[in-house]
Amino acid sequence: MKSKFLQGMLEATRLTKSGKVGDATALIKHLVSSTGTMSPAAKAKPDWTPARSIKGAVTDHAPHHGPRRRLQPPRIVEVKPAATNSKGRFEEHVYSSAAGQRGYKLYIPMGYSGEPLPLVVMLHGCTQSPDDFAAGTQMNQLADETGFFVAYPAQSRSANLSGCWNWFKAEDQKNGTGEPALITGIAHQIMANLSVDAQHVYVAGLSAGGAMAAILGVNYPDLFAAIGVHSGLACGAADDMFSGLQAMKSGGGRQPKRGSGRAIPAIIFHGDHDSTVHPVNGNELIAQLGGEGILTPPTSSTGKSAGGLKYTQSVQSDASGKTVSEQWVIHGAGHAWSGGSSKGSYTEPNGVDASREMIRFFLTHSLN
Repeated sequence: MKSKFLQGMLEATRLTKSGKVGDATALIKHLVSSTGTMSPAAKAKPDWTPARSIKGAVTDHAPHHGPRRRLQPPRIVEVKPAATNSKGRFEEHVYSSAAGQRGYKLYIPMGYSGEPLPLVVMLHGCTQSPDDFAAGTQMNQLADETGFFVAYPAQSRSANLSGCWNWFKAEDQKNGTGEPALITGIAHQIMANLSVDAQHVYVAGLSAGGAMAAILGVNYPDLFAAIGVHSGLACGAADDMFSGLQAMKSGGGRQPKRGSGRAIPAIIFHGDHDSTVHPVNGNELIAQLGGEGILTPPTSSTGKSAGGLKYTQSVQSDASGKTVSEQWVIHGAGHAWSGGSSKGSYTEPNGVDASREMIRFFLTHSLN
């Protein structure tokens, strides 16, 4: 006899094919949610629409994508982002190309005077916005401390009703097409308009954003010197909505897709109590990005954060002894950014500071 989950997914597929997308979405949410349905406010939230653009950007807001099947992971908490304590400039911009159009926010750190700085691209999770993600990760404050630009691409609700990056769609997993082309286009636009150190460009994300960061790492190793994935999945873990839900529930279970063949510098975080994206996905990411035989066997250590949560950190190095991958398992944490601020959603303030650890790791890696 089929499991209730599989029976439900087959029914959701039937509803989708018959055009009853809303009914299918409600059924899927019931099957995978452990925390309840999305709030009416989140459902009603319009596209995030920037107010202005930088030189050469198109500012009309016609949606690029038509109706699509949408994956909606469970909502953990809805928090209205509070004002941050950062002191730089947080600007609104638009990027447009043949691949479509997306808005984004760009943080220019306090005291910037024109010198080349690294760039960190931050990809929010489902139902989040650039402001929410910035408030939760506190990455702008780290930019003031350390000196780097931060870009926050905003997923359009016309492309995904829940604001998820479409990591589970085959057309959004390739170099030069779909959402990877839009996100890298944003990075190139910033590089064309500001003094960015092209050897130090990085991408990080949470959940759906983390899965998209993995896709970008595999497909654009000539742009991103290192990637950070929090509570995400491997590139190619799914190729449609059904396989995406299965991957979230129990891992991709597929042969990992590789990019250039070299190890991709990556720092990965995952809570071992994550009921939205199974922690096994972190192991699959390590296998994909590091590759068998390329890196040394992992060496592990344990510790406890200032907030009291224990963690296990596993490190792998290349033949020269340089650290290439770090995997952090946060014990007792769920589907949330470790060490994040309660000013944003999807955060676990008691965990080790994932933002600070990512920046530390990033700045030890460059393209050359």
